[in-house]
Amino acid sequence: MATNLRWSWNRRATDLFSQLDAGAWARAGHDPMKTLHLVDPRRLAQHARDGAFVAAVRDAAADLEAYLSGQGPYGLPTGAPLSVAYFSPEFGVTEALPVYSGGLGVLAGDHLKAASDLGVPLVGIGLLYRHGYFLQHLAVDGWQQESYPTLEPTQSALRLLRGDDGAPLTIEVELAGVPCRAAIWKAQVGRVPLLLLDSDVPSNRPDARGVTDVLYGGDSEHRLRQEIMLGIGGVRALQAAGHGAQVWHSNEGHAGFLGLERIRSLVQAGQSFDSALASVRSSTIFTTHTPVPAGIDIFERRLMERYFSAFARECGVGFDELMDIGREVHDGVAAGGTRFNMAVMGFNLAGRANGVSKLHGEVSRAMFSELWPGLPAAEIPIGSITNGVHAASWMGSEMTGIMEARRPGWIDTAAPDWSVVRDVPDDELWAARRRARLRLVRFVRDRLGSGAAGAVSDALDPEVLTIGFARRFAQYKRGTLLLADRDRLRRLLFGERPVQIVMAGKAHPRDDGGKEMIRQIIGFTADPETASRFVFLEGYDMELGRVLTQGADLWLNHPRRPLEACGTSGMKAAINGGINCSILDGWWDECFDGSNGWAIGTREADDEPEVRDRKDAESVYRLLEDEITELFYRRAESGVPEGWVQMMKASLATLGPAVSGDRMMRDYLSDLYRPAAASAGAPPPSG
Repeated sequence: MATNLRWSWNRRATDLFSQLDAGAWARAGHDPMKTLHLVDPRRLAQHARDGAFVAAVRDAAADLEAYLSGQGPYGLPTGAPLSVAYFSPEFGVTEALPVYSGGLGVLAGDHLKAASDLGVPLVGIGLLYRHGYFLQHLAVDGWQQESYPTLEPTQSALRLLRGDDGAPLTIEVELAGVPCRAAIWKAQVGRVPLLLLDSDVPSNRPDARGVTDVLYGGDSEHRLRQEIMLGIGGVRALQAAGHGAQVWHSNEGHAGFLGLERIRSLVQAGQSFDSALASVRSSTIFTTHTPVPAGIDIFERRLMERYFSAFARECGVGFDELMDIGREVHDGVAAGGTRFNMAVMGFNLAGRANGVSKLHGEVSRAMFSELWPGLPAAEIPIGSITNGVHAASWMGSEMTGIMEARRPGWIDTAAPDWSVVRDVPDDELWAARRRARLRLVRFVRDRLGSGAAGAVSDALDPEVLTIGFARRFAQYKRGTLLLADRDRLRRLLFGERPVQIVMAGKAHPRDDGGKEMIRQIIGFTADPETASRFVFLEGYDMELGRVLTQGADLWLNHPRRPLEACGTSGMKAAINGGINCSILDGWWDECFDGSNGWAIGTREADDEPEVRDRKDAESVYRLLEDEITELFYRRAESGVPEGWVQMMKASLATLGPAVSGDRMMRDYLSDLYRPAAASAGAPPPSG
């Protein structure tokens, strides 16, 4: 059970590891493998003599075996004719495997879990970052500082793949004429294997060993080297590990070189470049996640020439022709261009492409319209599949218990019936909400109490309307919007209908603007009285995100529209009974119906960002003052806020099916995976 990451969304398994030794489970950061190393052998022996515990372990092991050997609702056992290779620069499956930074990685992790649950034959390909993403620490003045942990794969659930001779299985890529080898580690995510490439092997030169050191670290050349390893090395790793694929899916542009490697292989096998290109395009899917040009990796020509001149010759073309694959339309150079755009390459090498919400699809069609000159925006071949979240991973015990009490096995059901929540008595649903909020309050107090001397240990009130905000601190997400009128905010915190706020999030190490927003929030909460109602928690990770989205009554999201491609934190709050108050951007633009939450501002665009910021801040204040707090604190004689609970039910019933990971995976199957498999010559599966 410890070596299959299904435990991360199987409460039966996690309960057993916690019962084994709660202290060791906590010290291990909820990592089963580390827990087993920390448990006193005498305690293990004691449990081995406990018949009830042994029986529970056997039942959980049998449940895992049944899950792995059975067919998913999709109807395809592992090894079925259709196979999907899913490339991503990061995977957030669990905090015990820290090879993710934020939303993109967590989405990729949920993609693997949904594929596993539905029985979709898919394999993930990524990189094993020995120092992962950074750990966040805040200085006394609130300035973010970073440290980098060391991941030792031999102490984790990862397994080093080996060849028939017992030696580690490796692949090799060329980096500017220098060979770089990578070992292949495998994580089992339910039914789905995840292959992670690791350049830290003894035969490499020191600079080559560091290719997979840190996620999103280093300069442009370092990023290029990582993306060569991910795309080109990933294709070779699949082949070395014996995985075939009919469908190739690049989650963002970072893995786009996979298409070039596939072209090279086909050319080496005797096809012409044009024929190979057509073959690759027919079976490739590109998902874009960014609505802003600044979020796209772009490499200068001189750098590309160092790394791809020889590669172009192996593809049977000149270097200018290869550069044209990623050439921006407005690049005025006659041949090849001066810069190589990874998103442009993604679209040029994919027969199918999508954004990650309906609005993001519209934004992407406008943003990349130059690639299809003369084509009306509505006909540009970029569709959309709105992201989803894996319910079993993100729903807390409070809400899961409500559903399971009425539909045993509900959480493991394909396309579960969310409307069952409308039949739940108001007092029962409200009691579950209060328990989740109390759990969040205790978590916050524990986090603060374990911090610096003098930290507030009685922060938050378990009976006060609790607002959650947790995401990457990028400037367009406007994490300091509530600080626009600090006196007004204080009146909200300590008024007759008080609110309390819990925030968390990281800024990129090189984003001083994002770090400054965090510093301003810490400065505002420096006063002890304010700190009792407004808390910023450092060290944002998946565990913190789970507790916060499970415990918040109201989820706040206010990016500058339309710069949020999708956003999934509000989805996680929604499936836990939290109500969204958000800008009409990303997923909320298509899911808000007037009864299931609140919309901040309007869809109208202002020329000046400062004007929009002022209007949106005013909208948030007015909603909180006039509508949200009034609804929350309007209580029936029973003490239940009936209007609030009715909105909770509307939110759960309408948003649950819309934001679930199984809905997302079914959309990928029907809209992209099946058509791509058919184009590639594989018979599309039924079911």
